[in-house]
Formats: sequence, structure tokens, C-alpha cells
Amino acid sequence: MIDAHCHIDMYKNPHSVAEESERLGIITIGMTLLPSHFELGYEHVKQYKKVRLALGMHPLKSELHKSEFSKFLFYLDHTSYIGEIGLDFSKEGINQKDLQIESFKKILSSISGKPKIISLHSRKAEKEVLQSLIENDISNAIFHWYSGPLTLIDEIVKYGYYFSINPAMIKTENGKKIIERIPKNLLLTETDGPYISIKGNFVKPKDVELVEEFLAKKWNFTLNKVDDQIHKNFSSLVKNIL
Repeated sequence: MIDAHCHIDMYKNPHSVAEESERLGIITIGMTLLPSHFELGYEHVKQYKKVRLALGMHPLKSELHKSEFSKFLFYLDHTSYIGEIGLDFSKEGINQKDLQIESFKKILSSISGKPKIISLHSRKAEKEVLQSLIENDISNAIFHWYSGPLTLIDEIVKYGYYFSINPAMIKTENGKKIIERIPKNLLLTETDGPYISIKGNFVKPKDVELVEEFLAKKWNFTLNKVDDQIHKNFSSLVKNIL
């Protein structure tokens, strides 16, 4: 299985989560909110074969981006994965809109032309995120937990960008409509753990199985066939940076 977007460092016991992913053979991409968080976790994650750490600058932390940007540039060549980055124009983030846009432009400019896979936050700013990707000639991007307009999905697909879906999305009607619209070859699985909980328990990478079970019913596939499709999709994305 593949968890393309998980915040390993935000669990109470990050080591146990990483160990479990490694033991179960789950490819797990751990997001970070800031380069200083990446710095703290990098040495711990290096030992694993299945677990990787992404270098992040979360939009809701944009007031810290200026002081963290030198670390972002320093660690840029330490990983193939960038995330979580993006824009957030929801009520929670709208007051930082201008700061977010300025920082996002700098981040994408520094990534442009480099072999990286990006995991994107785009809440209430989906059009702006897409336009920024196009302007900076970004090739390998994943829209994590997409919640924007259904019609914009077609535009995102036109540029070959991917979507990662999680256990929360399969529980809502809007989430199901979004999943229905995404082509099978551009779909990945994620948990966004520990920011999602099921029956009072935080999701872990192994819970991507819930998403695979949903897709098996939706696509009329066996679980093995779903797993094969997700692995094929992820492999196609990784080949772009080799």
C-alpha cells in the first residue's frame, strides 16, 4: 500500500508509526510543516527503505516562512519530496493571503526545473495553486485532499497532475463526487494522519486499506487490482524524477 501524504512527526510516537509502515511494507511519505521540522526528522527517517520525509512550508505557517526559507533552500537537495506546501484561502488562512502568495511563488521558483514530487494544500485556493504550478512549469504535483470545484478537476488532469484521497473523503458525498471525477491513472492514496480519526482513533498509514476497499467497490476491482493500480500510478510519478 501507499500513503502519499502522512504527518508522521505529528503523532505522539512518530517512531512507532514509521516502524509499522516499514514492517508492513507501506510506502509512506511523511509531510512536514516547516523546514525546521524536516531538519529534526531527517536523520531518523534515513534508516528506512519504505518511509521518506518531505520538505514542507505549510501555508498556515506562512508568518514563519521568511525566517525558515534559508533552511528550505539548504535541505532542498536532501529529498525528492516537497510538502506540504500550497495556499489556504479558507477563513483560517485568508488573513495571510498576500504572505502566502509571496512565499508560494518563492518556493515554486526554487523548485522549478528540479526533479521533485510535490504534495499540495489548496483549500479554497485551487485555481490559484493550479495557475502557480503552470506559471512555474511544475511537472510532478499531487493535489492532496482536493475539495475544490468538480469542473476544475478536468483542468488539473489536463496538466497531468495527481490527486491523493483519504478515509475522510470516502465518507462524504462531495468527496465521493470528487473521487468519481478523477481518472484512475492519476489517483493515489493517503491518510493525512493524524489529522483524521475513525471512531476516536487517529488514522495510520495502514488505514489506506479503507480507501482501497472503497475503490474496489467503486471500480469493481479486486483489492489486489486496486493496489496494483495505485502502485502503477505512483511508479509513473516517481519515474518522472529519476
